[in-house]
Amino acid sequence: MNAYIFPGQGAQFNGMGLDLYEKSAEAQELFEKANSILGFHITDIMFEGSAEDLKETKVTQPAVFLHSVILAKTLGAQFRPDMVAGHSLGEFSALVASGALSFEDGLKLVSQRALAMQKACEITPSTMAAVLGLDDAIVEDVCAKTEGIVVAANYNCPGQLVISGEVDAINRACEAMKEAGARRALVLPVGGAFHSPLMEPAREELAAAIENTPFSKPNCPIYQNVTASAVINEKDIKANLISQLTAPVRWTQSVQQMIIDGANSFTEVGPGNVLQGLVKKINREAQTAAATFTPN
Repeated sequence: MNAYIFPGQGAQFNGMGLDLYEKSAEAQELFEKANSILGFHITDIMFEGSAEDLKETKVTQPAVFLHSVILAKTLGAQFRPDMVAGHSLGEFSALVASGALSFEDGLKLVSQRALAMQKACEITPSTMAAVLGLDDAIVEDVCAKTEGIVVAANYNCPGQLVISGEVDAINRACEAMKEAGARRALVLPVGGAFHSPLMEPAREELAAAIENTPFSKPNCPIYQNVTASAVINEKDIKANLISQLTAPVRWTQSVQQMIIDGANSFTEVGPGNVLQGLVKKINREAQTAAATFTPN
């Protein structure tokens, strides 16, 4: 069975999407539609902007979403998923690609999400850190015992977790992780504590937008970050999407469940190849590939 997976923030690169724009009339039309919806020329930043320009949350999230969704659309009949999943932001790409959300509504929600997260980041100094070489349970235990707000945020693959929280709490937790035997505990260059309780203001803001957006039943099950299980009911999809901002990304558990449910090949749709690497670390036997656009 074919699983299609969609990357999140951090997968962006200079020049992303330019090849699609130049080779596909359909892609060009969708990129121009995106410029119009967003009210600024995101294509200029994606195709010619600096790494610094691309790092702005209000740019990064729509840029990664657009690259993934437009690539999926240009695949045409090649795109036949039995199941889909996306890492954090990538969940929105997966929902559009699987027919649960329209392109326009998906992009509007992603843009609102990015702005809401940016605002939440400005309320409390916060960050994230990667913890390598510790069992999940130990990471969770250290977080629970650390003073201040710090939680496990991304279960990326066995032995690779990301924690999220207040700056001081993250620094204390990193020292405690090293003492507990972590190979590395490294603060990440991110703007805030994504997938933590500190994103509650963003969750509240986005909840109203999601509730007011029409969703359809997807063409195949989507394995959502919050539950790490197959979801197909629109109400459940909405509820999980709202919870996603303050809940952890259960990527390891999602991939494991997809494999249990029959997935034997994983195709990454969008910029970069991070998810292919994570899938291989979760299960060495899994087949992975990158989706590539081939002009007719």
